[in-house]
Amino acid sequence: MATLPNPLPKLATDPSGRSLGLQLPPGRLIDETDDGPWHEPLLWQAEKPAAPGTWKALGAPGARVGLLPVLMDVGGRQGGPTEWDLMPRLASYPGDHDAEDVLVDYWEYWTEDEEEEVEEVEQEEGEGEEKEGAAEEEGEGEDELAELLAPFGSAWPGLAPASTPTADPDTRAAQVADSLTEAASGWFKEARLALVPARRSADIPAAIGWTGPLNHDNDVARLCAVLRTWEDRFGIRVVGLGFDILVVSVAAPPSTLADAEVLAAEHFAFCPDNLTQSGPTSLRDYAKHLVGNPTWSFWWD
Repeated sequence: MATLPNPLPKLATDPSGRSLGLQLPPGRLIDETDDGPWHEPLLWQAEKPAAPGTWKALGAPGARVGLLPVLMDVGGRQGGPTEWDLMPRLASYPGDHDAEDVLVDYWEYWTEDEEEEVEEVEQEEGEGEEKEGAAEEEGEGEDELAELLAPFGSAWPGLAPASTPTADPDTRAAQVADSLTEAASGWFKEARLALVPARRSADIPAAIGWTGPLNHDNDVARLCAVLRTWEDRFGIRVVGLGFDILVVSVAAPPSTLADAEVLAAEHFAFCPDNLTQSGPTSLRDYAKHLVGNPTWSFWWD
């Protein structure tokens, strides 16, 4: 893989980006990581909050010179990317991973984890009421797992088919980005535009060494491999990053519940906390929210 040229160092002596054909507002270059300053800037971030139209005005010109836009939430209790303990040293290259292999690994890990909880109940010792109680808990655990994975069992159901676009991916991204700048969105408290040197939008988390899913996988490039295939099949763009939240726009969401249910299995493998920590309690219920939805969000505990 050839190294992607990083235009960001030019902004150190040309803050407006005029030499790159840009007209940037006041902003700053960020190179802070958990291990001290990175050897080059990881991103440029605007000083002022983004507003409707900011993405279109600054993101499109940036993309033409290899700087892809993403909104960063700096208003949460964890602050902005300078406080997120970015770890680019842990990120591999997304193109080195097969997306379905990654999803199968995750699926097997999380479904086995749920099954092990049931087996622990089976191993409980006791007689009389204690033994009867353990059996009831065992049955409840099996029922909960079956409900969670409905309409599938523990076997990986495969990848969802590609969907027909309902919008241009970049146009949809600008629309979703504008919605994130509004206080009523509920996702971000203070969104600021950032520009990241990356080959494609799906690679942005790996390019900066984002650690939102660190408890799920310490190599975020594996997740980016999945984002790449969602780019190809569903026209997604990485639109927003918070400390532990990822928001993507979707230009080609599934149009049928059957396709959405298979996609829901991918989402569960990618981010199990979306189901196990909050929201719908089964893949079937979760899938209902995917049909025609132009925005997906993911949160990791």
